[in-house]
Amino acid sequence: AYEMLRSLVGSEMCIRDSPKVLHPLAGKPMIDYSLEAVQSVTGQAPLVVIGHGAEAVEQAIGDRARCVVQQPQLGTAHAVQTAAPLLQGSCDLLLVTAADMPLISPQTYQRLIETQKNNTGPVTMLSVELADPHGFGRVVRNADGTVKCIVEEAQATPDQLTIRELNTAIYCFDAEWLWSALSQIKVSPKGEYYLTDAIGIAADAGLTVQAIRLENPEEAIGINTRAHLAEAEAVLRRRINLRWMLEGVTIVDPATTYIEADVQIGQDTVIWPNTYLRGKTVIGQNCVVGPNTMIKDCQIGDDCTILATVMEQAVVENHVEIGPYGHLRKGAHLAEGVHMGNFGEVKNSYPVSYT
Repeated sequence: AYEMLRSLVGSEMCIRDSPKVLHPLAGKPMIDYSLEAVQSVTGQAPLVVIGHGAEAVEQAIGDRARCVVQQPQLGTAHAVQTAAPLLQGSCDLLLVTAADMPLISPQTYQRLIETQKNNTGPVTMLSVELADPHGFGRVVRNADGTVKCIVEEAQATPDQLTIRELNTAIYCFDAEWLWSALSQIKVSPKGEYYLTDAIGIAADAGLTVQAIRLENPEEAIGINTRAHLAEAEAVLRRRINLRWMLEGVTIVDPATTYIEADVQIGQDTVIWPNTYLRGKTVIGQNCVVGPNTMIKDCQIGDDCTILATVMEQAVVENHVEIGPYGHLRKGAHLAEGVHMGNFGEVKNSYPVSYT
């Protein structure tokens, strides 16, 4: 059995006290990507350790995961200890990851788990080589290439700061070994208990610590600043656009097309530049959308043409033409075959085309 432990400790970025992991990426809270990726691999509801903004985070998660509050917040090892009463005896392997790394793919988590299954030692960690260390701890190796320890950036020597193999803070542990090792972790100069010290404990005991490098370094983008948030958003936009193009949607200019994660688009639809598709929007087949169009939470049928138009919470049936410069507001519902010309606006109405 596998369990995922999600640590939400040390949130550094807030909007009006909003927890970092609730900041939106491609239309969804950051944490959603991690929850979905892990659950797709383990087949189980993860356990989320929450600290700052616990009530808001728990409300956002709902019934998709179990939650436990870390109070006080004394570091990542302390977060695991907080979760121990709910996890001990329930699993053989424990997958530990961070909610502020939304780009880690299910394939990467699966590779980590499979490596640990074949590891004679108690832990496999995920590392990455990056030019910008993003504040990650450095992976220090022995002469034979095995992992010796992880040094946090704040405690690293000048020589260690030059290391570009970085710890992503994602691990797969032998669960029984981890519960014992946690009691050996000593408090840091900052007054916190670091889970990274478990790597040194294993290495000092002569146990094998495996480290696998990320094949795609983009997955390791961690969110600690607004700049990092923009980096992750750009990666997600490329992933989403590529997905739809591979599924038969024509995107004339991906660089100027913004499609959020929950949008659905039918085959042979064409998306022109400067188009924004948001929320729970569903677009049918053989449509032409854009340019210069914004659609949010709308239902659009097949064979529609929508030019230079703004739409929100509207329904459009098949064979409808809108624009240029149309505006469909909440409650608008255009029946099949309706033509809505220049500068039209509809709200809470059901226009029907007659022949």
